[in-house]
Amino acid sequence: METIKLGMITAPQGIKGEFRVLPYTDEPTRFEEIDAVLLDGQKRRIENVWYRPNMVILKLEGIDDRNAAEKLRNKELLLDKKDLWKQPEDTFFIDDLVGCLVIDTNKEAVGILQQIHSRPAQDLFEIEKPDGTTFLLPAVKEFIKGVDLENKIIQIQVIEGLV
Repeated sequence: METIKLGMITAPQGIKGEFRVLPYTDEPTRFEEIDAVLLDGQKRRIENVWYRPNMVILKLEGIDDRNAAEKLRNKELLLDKKDLWKQPEDTFFIDDLVGCLVIDTNKEAVGILQQIHSRPAQDLFEIEKPDGTTFLLPAVKEFIKGVDLENKIIQIQVIEGLV
């Protein structure tokens, strides 16, 4: 089964088994679009979801008190990829992009996408060059010219001084 990471449980919320989740998605309300998550390899139905600033509060089936919720601290919530919501065009999952070969518009290798840093203005791609150094690239249309997930290639526009 292929999965994606939805978020990490950070702390219990109240006494009825709810807990806080730091969402990995750019749109936390996506938790309303799914019926269940994977926790420790078990599928658990979502009974309730609500929000606090920068946090999702979840109640899962079978987790009914604060002590049970406390034991889940720092565990990740996963979702089976077959249960994913439909992505808008030109939107990608981080797990699908990390590890892609990054090439320039001349099809020359620039490096490998190591991770994506989410920032308020835009995401930043951290790219490791062949010499082992890294640089950050704003993930905006001016720089990202194409994404080929099938071949794991991202094409970028390189400007002087960027790399």
